[in-house]
Formats: sequence, C-alpha cells, structure tokens
Amino acid sequence: MQVTETLKDGLKRSYTITVPAADLDMKVTEKLVEAQPEVEMKGFRKGKVPLAMLRKTFGQRLLGDAMQDAIDGAMKSHFDATGDRPAVQPKVEMKGGEEWKEGDDVVVEMSYEALPEIPDLDVSAVALEKLVVKADEKSVQEALDNLASNAQTFEDRKKGTKAKDGDQVVIDFVGKIDGEPFEGGAGEDYPLVLGSGAFIPGFEEKLVGAKAGEEVAVEVSFPENYGAQHLAGKAAVFDCTVKAVKAPKPAEIDDELAKRFGAESLEALKGQVTERLEAEYVSAARAVMKRALLDALDKLVSFELPPSLVDAEANQIAHQLWHEENPDHHGHDHGSIEPTEEHKTLAERRVRLGLLLAEVGRKQNVEVTDAEMTQAVLAQARQYPGQERAFFEFVQKNPQMQQQLRAPIFEDKVVDFIFAGASVSEKEVSKDDLQKAVEALDEI
Repeated sequence: MQVTETLKDGLKRSYTITVPAADLDMKVTEKLVEAQPEVEMKGFRKGKVPLAMLRKTFGQRLLGDAMQDAIDGAMKSHFDATGDRPAVQPKVEMKGGEEWKEGDDVVVEMSYEALPEIPDLDVSAVALEKLVVKADEKSVQEALDNLASNAQTFEDRKKGTKAKDGDQVVIDFVGKIDGEPFEGGAGEDYPLVLGSGAFIPGFEEKLVGAKAGEEVAVEVSFPENYGAQHLAGKAAVFDCTVKAVKAPKPAEIDDELAKRFGAESLEALKGQVTERLEAEYVSAARAVMKRALLDALDKLVSFELPPSLVDAEANQIAHQLWHEENPDHHGHDHGSIEPTEEHKTLAERRVRLGLLLAEVGRKQNVEVTDAEMTQAVLAQARQYPGQERAFFEFVQKNPQMQQQLRAPIFEDKVVDFIFAGASVSEKEVSKDDLQKAVEALDEI
C-alpha cells in the first residue's frame, strides 16, 4: 500500500492511495478464512467448505468490503503518521471508476482541508471584569409587587362604570363572517382582561368604555398570517354581551401570598426572591463576561482557517438572517442567498473561536458527562409536553441532535476552565448597569 502526496497548499491536502491487487486479494482471503468456520453449504459439513468454493461463491461480495477496509486502513495510518486532523470528512474518489476490474490495483484520490496548528493559550494572560450586583430592598420589593400582581383577583366595579385597560370584562360572544357564525368563534362567561392581547388585534380595544349589561358589536379582521387559514385575512363581527366589568385587585404582600407561592412565610418568600434575583444577576454577568472573553480571545489568537468551514458558517449565517427578515418563509423554497462580507467576517470569528475552544477542551480533556447530557435532553423535552418519550427516542437515534445538545455544554465547560485561570477582577454595579451591559450584547 502506497500513499503519495499530490497537493500541499496551506491547509489543503491531496494524496493518492494505491492498494496493490495482491494486498486486496489477501484481505479477501482473510475475510473468507474468518468466515469459513461458520459457513454451511450443500455437500459439505459446517466449517469444511473449501476456500476455493467460498471464493467463487462469496468473493465478489467481499471484494467491496475488503476494498473499503483497505482504504480506511490507509487513511487511518496516514492520519496517525502525519498528525493531520481533517476539518470535514475527506473527499475520496476512485480513479478508473467503472473501468476498474478485478485484478487491477485500486487507486483513490483523497483530498481534505487539515485543521490548523492552534497555538497554546496562556489563560493567565486573559484579563476580565466580573460585574457583581446585589439584590437590594428595592429590587426585592419590585419582585414581590410583580408576584402580587400575578396573583391578583378581580372585583365588580360600580354599576355603570366604563371598562378600561387592565379591567376584566366577562362576556358572551358570537363571531360571524358574512353574517354566518363560524366554528370556534363563540364563548360564554369568558373573563377577558383588556390590554392582555389574548384576542386578535383590535378586539379588546373595542371593549374599552363598555359597561356591564351593554351589547357591543366588535368589528375586526383576522391577521393575514392567522393560524387557521380559513379565517386568515377575513373580516368578522363579534356580537358581545358584557355581563360584568371588574377592577383588578393585587394580592396583599403577606404570609398568605407567600404560602400561595410555596413559602412558609413572607420572610421566607423574601429570602427565596433574593436568591432568585441574585442567581439571575450571576447568570447575566456571566453572559457579559463570556462575551468579553470571546472578544479578548479573538484578538489574542490568530491562525489560518479552513476555507470550507468559513464558507459553510457564512452560508448558515446568511440563511438564518434571511429567514429572520422573512419570517413567513419556513421552508427552503427560495433562491440562493449569497453571504456578504459582513457575514464572512462574522463566520471567520465564529470558526476561529470554535476551533480555539475545541482545542483547549481537547488538551484539557474536557468531556460532557452522561448526566449532563441527560439534563440537557430533559430540559429540551419540557418544550414538548406529552411527547417527552418520543423526544428522548428521537435524540437517541439522531447523532446530529446529540451534538447540538452537547456542543453548548462543552463550550461552557471550556469557558469555565478559562475563567478559572484568567485574571478576573470584580466590579460592583447597579442592576440597571448590568441590564445595559446585557442589552449591549445584542448590538454587537
């Protein structure tokens, strides 16, 4: 077996792999000898079929397997010897193609882009600032006020009072299109909070100013992108009877409210709220520091990038942004989307940082444990209530989905490793300052 280099240009590599016919024949013989003890054939006892007979019967079938094994073995030996790691699956083409016949040498052309040599990262050279926010009394009180608002009740307003935003109106309604009621367009004793956006645009606004006992004809049009296609874009009239107008009444912030949220007392609830707020602040501060880390690494480390990875990433970015700008197109029934220079610049950053973090993780033996994967699958499965088992089975059978779940866990573990070795200084800031720093992440 012979491997001959035909191209070495930057990260691009090409090699000719030649498998002599004699080596291929030897591999076929090895497979036949391995299978011989289990073969039964008419006229022969099990395991006693002559090799010549086996070759005549099974030789052609085993030839393809032997050829693949020989090529795979040559590729493995090549990568072991050179230390090359292909950026994507190598392209392998057989020379001769259909003209090849048994007894000829097998010659294939293998080409790939090698992963670049990535310089060692001195994590101690990375300086970062960690924002620290304490949950002050004002923030805790705001959170308690929100809990009380969410636990609000409604009580009848005085007879004759007009409904306003935030009020609850209890209505009976019948929707009609062209004078005919339509399926799903009617309800009785429906408690609708005005301004909640629970109904289609324009509906709730028409009930502002209504009084208990009044009948109101609400004229609206269903949105063009409405989920039920037979209603999308249609004009409708809802005949509504307002049975009650109720004012919101926030719950009292006391021990009873605490018990409604699973705490033993108001003090215990305050403690839980404080812990939750500070956990949110820590999570937000980590996101800010992670972005600062990635920005620092992008400037600190430079190396050649595999063009195929950059092109693939740029195309993905362009495609994703196009769909964000055209949300009505869910499939791929659109023309070619050409990446811009901005897309390519962002792709280069992502590929560079991705390769760097992967290399740091590889050298530090960072691994995603089975327990961490299970937690990730559980978290994702919660988005599909009632279909959790089906989602688990889908993930088990889908290596690509497994990788999508594993990748962010791996990245975060590598980032945590770098955080641990970097020079990190703490800076106490206000909640508003932290919020501004988080909002700035979307602007970059």
